[in-house]
Amino acid sequence: MTRDQVQSVHDDIAYMKALAQEGRQAPLVGGRILVTAGLVFGAAAIIHYAINSGLLDGAPVAYLVLWGSAMLIFFGALIVEIRRCESKPGAQSAGNRAASAGWMGAGLGIFVMSLAMGVIGWKTQSSAVAAVFPSLIFALYGSGWAVSATMSGQKWQWYLAAGCWIATPMITFLIGSPALWLGYAAGLFLFAFVPGLILMRQEPTETV
Repeated sequence: MTRDQVQSVHDDIAYMKALAQEGRQAPLVGGRILVTAGLVFGAAAIIHYAINSGLLDGAPVAYLVLWGSAMLIFFGALIVEIRRCESKPGAQSAGNRAASAGWMGAGLGIFVMSLAMGVIGWKTQSSAVAAVFPSLIFALYGSGWAVSATMSGQKWQWYLAAGCWIATPMITFLIGSPALWLGYAAGLFLFAFVPGLILMRQEPTETV
């Protein structure tokens, strides 16, 4: 290999490193999705608490209507937000694509598991299975934040991942009490709404 060829290889490696570093430093987009999730599902959890504690009247089917409506509202907002994010600078960086894939996996996991838990509840005629849902959400949110923290290099997101994983078993101590759903709403506020606002502030405002 000639000296020029060696230099060309070194230049290529340096270029690839620069691209990787640039992608890692690109601000993460999609904070509005987390804010929406925190608001929509947090509100649903508070309403669930109100029905469960007798503050609001509601037949058993009210829970299905409540969470089904929350799902529809969120998915409608999600479609709009995904399209908006595609126009953001840095949206196609390696870091954003990996973080997006991680959160998509967590979201799909939540969706299919909610369907499975619904079937289990119907087959067993028991509402107890719903009590596992907050723990499932926090566990998958922890995985999403871990991927996001790894790809962005932002240490504060590791704290969120750890917080989600700690909350996963801790919230089970509230099972059997309506307070479970208040705890779930608080977790959504801490692990989705607030960090979503932080990510929104970090997003570039101009479109390309």
